[in-house]
Amino acid sequence: MGDLGTVDPAIDRAIQAEKRRQIDGLEMIASENYTSAAVMEAVGSCLTNKYAEGYPGRRYYGGCENVDVVEELAITRAKSLFGGEHVNVQPHSGSQANQAVYLTVLQPGDVVLGLDLAHGGHLTHGMKLNISGKLYSFISYGVTRDTQRIDFDQVARLAREHRPKLIVAGASAYPREIPHGKFAEIAREVGARLFVDMAHYAGLVAARLHDDPVPVADFVTSTTHKTLRGPRAGIVICRGEFAKDLDRSVFPGLQGGPLMHVIAGKAVCFAEALQPEFRQYARSVIENAKVLADCLSSGGLRLVSGGTDNHLMLVDVTPLGLGGKIAEATLDHCGITVNKNMIPYDQRKPADPSGIRIGTPALTTRGMGPDQMRQIGEWILRALRHPDDTSAISTIRGEVRELCARFRVPGVSG
Repeated sequence: MGDLGTVDPAIDRAIQAEKRRQIDGLEMIASENYTSAAVMEAVGSCLTNKYAEGYPGRRYYGGCENVDVVEELAITRAKSLFGGEHVNVQPHSGSQANQAVYLTVLQPGDVVLGLDLAHGGHLTHGMKLNISGKLYSFISYGVTRDTQRIDFDQVARLAREHRPKLIVAGASAYPREIPHGKFAEIAREVGARLFVDMAHYAGLVAARLHDDPVPVADFVTSTTHKTLRGPRAGIVICRGEFAKDLDRSVFPGLQGGPLMHVIAGKAVCFAEALQPEFRQYARSVIENAKVLADCLSSGGLRLVSGGTDNHLMLVDVTPLGLGGKIAEATLDHCGITVNKNMIPYDQRKPADPSGIRIGTPALTTRGMGPDQMRQIGEWILRALRHPDDTSAISTIRGEVRELCARFRVPGVSG
């Protein structure tokens, strides 16, 4: 077989265009990052050819001696990184990791307490159209109107009233550090299990820069991209008492054969996150987020909760007379990629909410620092103040390209 350009030129053109978009633009979606060349090499390896239903030493197919080594390394490294009594590295995604937890401890109709999607939760935390919301009876907690931080008085009140079987902590769009111990205290009081979805801030936990959920939770899930800089996939960490049931929930409960090439990528990213320089990376992610947040706030934009403790910020763009949909599109024309996002107590519709979500993991991976964050903040403010000024937008686009040319994308740039 020849190269991709010869075998399938249409797909090759799309990939090359995406490569150029990544190189020439500022990726600021909080859930995205860049993997290393080593992670990409593992994910693109011959391991994609191997079927390996089951677990190391207990496969349903022959010829698994090498992929067993890969999976065992991924498990060992994940335990070194996060601790925990048991780790399953087979979930294809964070969503399936979450489903595995539900399948392990819940029956259809059981009551679960989770963060409201409109207040920063995730689809898998009980959104009505998601399988979590269809199978289980979710009760939502939120953030306070004044501080826009998790309302633990409400969490405790709802837990006492509804006696949930499971309490879900963790978020998809929450800019503050989450004190998992408070959730654990409430869970113990009402006899619930605690499940923490740390997908967004797992890299910060790995670097010991965010409150660690593993010692206090019964289950912890994460994606391996986002702040961990690995392949798009998931993992589950749980107490030993749930190990056998959790493994059965993943396979054969939810999945068939694991994606061994992706598990290899997970193993590589765990090894990278165990290196001393990863802690400095995570520290820079947080510093960059704070600098950018301060710049936007000083420029007249309102930040949900008043700032950030982690890798992301939620920005209310309505003070500039905009909705999130126009703000996202305007910045996209500038080569700055963000996503529109609801904010707590949003008065606008989800398709065009009041806010945008901005993150710093990917730009930090490129080596950008506080000076670049200040420049990017000025571009964001200039563009959002004049969304119809095509000349200004074009000028910013050129300046963005010039900045990007100075910072390579790992595994992508030449």
